[in-house]
Formats: sequence, structure tokens, C-alpha cells
Amino acid sequence: MLREVKVKNGWVRGIPAADPRVTAFKGIPFAAPPVGENRWRAPQPAADWEGVLECYKFAPISMQHIPGLDPNNIYTREWNVDPEIPMDEDCLYLNVWTPAKKADEKLPVYVWYFGGGLREGNPAEMEFDGERIARRGIVVVTVNYRLNVFGFLAHPQLVAEQPEAPANFGHLDQQAGTRWVKENIAAFGGDPDNITIGGQSAGGGSVVAQLTSPQNEGLFQKAVIMSGMGADVYKTRSFFLKSYKEALEQGVEFFKYLGVETLEEARKIDAVTLRDKCEAFNGRWGTAVDGQFLDEASAEKLATGKRLQVPLLIGCTVGETRAPIPAAKDMDEFKALGEKAFGADAAEFLSLIGDDVATATERTKINGAEIGVRAIKEFDKKDGRETPIYFYKFNPEMPGWDNPGTFHSSDLWFYFENLAKC
Repeated sequence: MLREVKVKNGWVRGIPAADPRVTAFKGIPFAAPPVGENRWRAPQPAADWEGVLECYKFAPISMQHIPGLDPNNIYTREWNVDPEIPMDEDCLYLNVWTPAKKADEKLPVYVWYFGGGLREGNPAEMEFDGERIARRGIVVVTVNYRLNVFGFLAHPQLVAEQPEAPANFGHLDQQAGTRWVKENIAAFGGDPDNITIGGQSAGGGSVVAQLTSPQNEGLFQKAVIMSGMGADVYKTRSFFLKSYKEALEQGVEFFKYLGVETLEEARKIDAVTLRDKCEAFNGRWGTAVDGQFLDEASAEKLATGKRLQVPLLIGCTVGETRAPIPAAKDMDEFKALGEKAFGADAAEFLSLIGDDVATATERTKINGAEIGVRAIKEFDKKDGRETPIYFYKFNPEMPGWDNPGTFHSSDLWFYFENLAKC
């Protein structure tokens, strides 16, 4: 088994997973710590190290509210369970699970971006253990990235200081982690030319952003979007996308709230204080069209074909209620919902979702995510694009005393085959 591997910055040593045919490497640095002068900058190159770096445990999670404190929150009960989990602004690390016995196996590679509203979450959550997927002959990589104000501040002073990378630092972290995979994964037995990126919820929205960034040509070959888009996908709104003007205005207001006037002052605030101020400010931090990482709204680009032309797998759980168009109770409501979301008359709307949905009853069961995917596919066909797009709906209900059903994120336990930890 591959227990020691040479990457660009030095040697790393992994640890046998529960199944010793899989090796886990946890806490590999893929960028320099984003602290001090590197706060609110694009990720910088990681430093080299001497000797062998023991990668036996997860690195600290990104700065966020303390997890595991609310027993009434189903997500706290399910996976954000540890209030004492290490947390640090120095957080740009990734994890690798490989079943390879030697470096030349060229196994397919899966790179995962976790969800949490771009505000919380981490790759050390129990459901994201990559061992079971690795047992299927896949090299699994989970990437940490900056969140909330640490990852998604926009401010006019950042535009002036670093116009080439003025915002979207969390997405740039994801991108940098994926580039690290491209450069290093062959040493773990992976194929750098067969990389699939995937994510769920805000992680799925992050996949949409990566798919539509002009900076990512050739970086990956396939993509999975889980519960990260809906029918509004071919308007100008997207998951946590805001206008750059709004993002910049919020940044100015946040500096006022902090009582600082300059980036230099803001970068000197300690990370815990900044986190707590961020939580109290209660801003809506997220993806912004900054003219660099994103040059147009990612949803609009996804729908109109101005995206990386790689095969897509897109889906959702049947119990999610957050989709822009929920399942309708009858055909009249279905048409009305479609007209509202698409700005199209009923006949045009019905043509968009495809003729293979035979009956009115079946059509009313289609939710916002499926309508969005069908519309994207129809627009692709009209423009002559033939890249495969697949859609799924996740049906199994989560067992439990509270009968949670197929709630948003319930599929993650099944997806990573870690239901035993539920």
C-alpha cells in the first residue's frame, strides 16, 4: 500500500484506514496559511518541508461559529457534533484516501467541496470520510476552504490592492486545492486527467462556480452538483450569488461595524474576534461576480452553455423544500409556477421540460432542480451542445425517531456509504 508519498513540497506519510487496503492522508497543506498579510488574498504557495510530514489527523476547521451546541438542530445532531473540534484561520489543508498499491495505477479521482451555506462546515465531518468510496477504486480528496467573512469579503480597498483576485477567496481555495490535486495526485495512484469535482448544497453551488469560472479550463473532467441549483438556474441568480455592488457595499458596512477604516487595521484583528463580529453582524457572505474568478453570474453561464463542457450529474433529495419550484399539487399550479419562474407561457414551459414526462400527474412531481436540469439540456440541444447531463432524485428516507424523511443533506450518509455513523 502507498503509505509514504512524495508531493511537490515534500514527503507525506499516511495511516491505514479501518480497511487497511486504503491509506488515509489527513491534513496535507496545499497553500500557505491565509493569516496576517495573507488574510483576504488568493491562496499563496505552500512552503516546502524537510523530513516526512505525518498526515494522521484532520487539520483545524475554518473559522466559523462553534459547532455542536444546539441539540434541537438536526444538522448538529447528525454531523456537526463536536464543540471542541480544533478551529483556526490556518486552515488550507486537504485529505486524501487512496486504495492504490503503487503510483502508476491511474485511478479516477474525486475532489469534494463540503456544504454549509459558505458560512460553516468542514471536511472532518463524519459523513465525509472517504474510505468507502476509495474501496471502490477511486482516489478521494476533500478540500477545506475559507468561509463567511474570511472567505467571501468584498471591499473597494481589495479591488484597489489586488485587482487580479479581489474577492471569492473561498472559491479560490477550492480552485487551489483542485490544482494541487492536478499536480500531485499521480503520486497517490490517481489519474490527473480523470478528475471529477463534486459538492452538496453550498458545495454544489461551488461546483457551479468552478464550472463557470474562466480560470479553470482543463482543471477537471466531470462534475457533480448535489442540491446546489434549482429552476432559477437560467436566470441571473445563483446559490448565494450577489451583485458585486451589493458585496462591496456590505464590506464597507462591515468595516464600519468593526470600527476600522483600512485593510491593514482589519488584518490585525485576531481571528476569534473577527469570527464573533462576523456572526453578530449576520451578513450574507457569498459568491460575487468580481470580474476575475467570475465574469458573469454563474447560473446564467451554466444555463446558456458558457461553462466548461464536461459531463454533469445533478440532483437533489425528494424531500427538499428549498427548491425555487416545489412539486405542484395539480397541473394548473404546475403551469403557474413554471410561468413565474421561467417568464414563459405555459406551452413554452411544458416544452422546456421535455416530452418524455408523459402525464400531467408525473409532471406535477417534478421539482425545481429537475426543471432546471431539463431546461439546461433543452438549451444545450438548441445550441448544438451534446455534453452528457444526468439527473437524479434521491428517494430513501432517513430512519430515526424524529422521522426526518429525505431532508436536505440526508443523502450524504448514503453517498459516502457512512450510514453506520448516523
